[in-house]
Amino acid sequence: MEERVIKVAMMGLGTVGTGVYKVLKNQQEDMVPKLGARVELKKILVRNLEKAAAKVDDPSILTNSFEEIANDPEIDIVIEVMGGKQPAMNYILACLDAGKNVVTANKDLVASEGKKLLAAAKRNGKDFLYEASVAGGIPIIRPIKQCLAGNHITEIIGIFNGTTNFILTKMTQEGMEFDEALRLAQDLGYAEADPTSDVEGLDAGRKVAILASAAFNSRVTFEDVYTEGIAKITATDIRYAKEMGCDIKLLGVAKDTPEGIEVRVHPMLIDSSHPLASVNDSYNAVFVTGDAVQDTMFYGRGEGELPTASAIVGDVYDIVRNILWDCCGRIGCTCYRDRPIKRVGEISSRYFVRMQIENRYGTLASVASVFGNNQVSIAQMVQKRVNGTVAEIVVITDQVKERHFMDAMKILGGMSIIKEISSVIRVYG
Repeated sequence: MEERVIKVAMMGLGTVGTGVYKVLKNQQEDMVPKLGARVELKKILVRNLEKAAAKVDDPSILTNSFEEIANDPEIDIVIEVMGGKQPAMNYILACLDAGKNVVTANKDLVASEGKKLLAAAKRNGKDFLYEASVAGGIPIIRPIKQCLAGNHITEIIGIFNGTTNFILTKMTQEGMEFDEALRLAQDLGYAEADPTSDVEGLDAGRKVAILASAAFNSRVTFEDVYTEGIAKITATDIRYAKEMGCDIKLLGVAKDTPEGIEVRVHPMLIDSSHPLASVNDSYNAVFVTGDAVQDTMFYGRGEGELPTASAIVGDVYDIVRNILWDCCGRIGCTCYRDRPIKRVGEISSRYFVRMQIENRYGTLASVASVFGNNQVSIAQMVQKRVNGTVAEIVVITDQVKERHFMDAMKILGGMSIIKEISSVIRVYG
């Protein structure tokens, strides 16, 4: 039989695109026995032809014209690794409408426009796959949509950003403050020159939106996710957490509750015995709870050139098999429910609060009274350090709705006996 060739185009040849090129090249000998066909990279869309030529063996496959890809009937699969919302959005829609399957790693786009893109894929009977948009090389979208489809998933909690996890690891293990750990992350290439998306929780928030949509079968967008970063976390907070048997991690949390879906990203104290507490450096991990499977954890390199390329090529292979068996579009959008999103004020958490207060008789009683009057129950209160007329206390609350807790904090912040509210961090569990 004549060998079947599936022709592929790629849009973008940056870090991830270069990784995809390398993985496809390294897989050449195994493609036919694995797939029953060979994947041929026919075109790569780039901005600068001269610069890109140094990255490929055959510069003739490079183009700066999108139409060469969109209008080529031989190209069955298009890989989008350009990043950004535009022109990537228009290009992907045009490719789907031209009868091409699409693979993307674009979390910004999927988190905000996933519904529109999946609808276009369904309309055209094509695949739109995006495994690489969440947790890089860690398989998680496909397991949720396929392997765990027999579950009602109730919670996803995870470490979704390697940069922030590296920073918090250095703060925990070496006593660094945030600014010092961030500079180290930038020097080592873990953090961008502008680290805002990572350290403010925006990158993780997009991933949580994508996962929540897949897990809870109801559309969640990035705009629905409450995000808070790690810039205010201090080495002192981490020391207190350790004394309490906890670690501080930037966690993404998604829960399907009777009142609606909770989706949030923020620093949290998590018990040191929890599997996520031992996930360090630039590694990511996703903890999934389902009614049948109970608890499962997916762990590995969450980002980078080759881990992300691994997920992209896995999606390409999935589509190749669908093409060979004429079943493209068999797994598309799984959002058949319309669940409300819980407002952050209605979400219940425990809280760690570190405050500097006047060191005099009655101050602790006044603090406890404010909490009690706002439905905040104190589980633990510790006073360890005194500096003249100022004492440092740490309060751990029981579960409380955020709006009640924030009412209490607003009152405390205006009291003369409270010299500083140094830290407010949620506690998992």
